[in-house]
Formats: sequence, structure tokens, C-alpha cells
Amino acid sequence: MAKIGRNQPCPCGSGKKYKHCCLPALREGRAPAPPMEPLQFSLQREVERIQAAAAGQEVTFIETGVFILFADRRGDAWLLEVVESDAVKVAEQGKPLAIELEENSETIAVNWSHTFRLQDKQLVLTSYEDNTSMELAGAPTQQIHAAIRRIGKRYTPEVLEMIHVNEQGAL
Repeated sequence: MAKIGRNQPCPCGSGKKYKHCCLPALREGRAPAPPMEPLQFSLQREVERIQAAAAGQEVTFIETGVFILFADRRGDAWLLEVVESDAVKVAEQGKPLAIELEENSETIAVNWSHTFRLQDKQLVLTSYEDNTSMELAGAPTQQIHAAIRRIGKRYTPEVLEMIHVNEQGAL
């Protein structure tokens, strides 16, 4: 059996470092935690979660992988993808909006309606359809900015490059 480094991810699958998870139990003579089943990520589930928050007019912010989802007090909610700065509105005035989202165990495909950028402490959205831009008042720009920085630190540029494929499936 290979030796596990203290700062490596714990083999039980908890997502914690080995030194903060199963190593203390082994040192104390207790059985370590059984391996966890791999988490099944579902962007659709996260979209439904943010839509439910929007329906309740709850201010909510979710950061998962390269995606950011947020809802405001008006009941509007957006899904952002950090690598290509894509965006799509998923709820308006508390009502969920249907979006084109297909996912399986290997890929996630979303029909994005906008690009986004942070400019002068505002979230600016530009429509793919007609290239018009609008500032989204009340967007959590500080949280979005901080999340973008965390995501940039969490993933190497090579990994981020591999996230997107073109229409034919080639990198």
C-alpha cells in the first residue's frame, strides 16, 4: 500500500486533508471512516436550488466548481460560468425560467444567453442575441469577484482550458 502524505486529500473521499480526517483516528487506534461514494454533481439540481431561493425571495449565493449561482430579493436568479464568462437568467420575479441545460456523467451543456463582466463594481451582462449590454443592479459583485479569484486559484490554467470543447467535441 502506498504511503499517504499528511497534506494529500484523504482516501476516504471526504475532501479534507488526510491529517484532518482519518490520520487522527488511526493514531488513536480507531478505525478510519469508510470510503465515501463519489459525490454526484448536478448543475440542474443547483439551478433548482437557486430557483427555489428566488421563489422565496431569499438572497442566496452558491459557488460550485466553475459555476456561480445567485438570487436576489426581487426573486431574480442567474447562473454564471467563470471560465468563459457566460451567464443565463434562471428565475425572474420568483418564477423559474426554463433554460436549455443537458448533463450526464461526463458533460454539461448550457445554452448561454449572455456574457458577463465586472466593471466599476457593477455586473455588466451582454446579450448574445443582440449584443446589447445592461448593468445588473444589486448583483453581489464583491462575492462574484471573490469567487472568481478563488476559482482561479483552485484550478490550474490547463484544467480550466480543458473545461470547454467546441461543437465537434475537440479541445
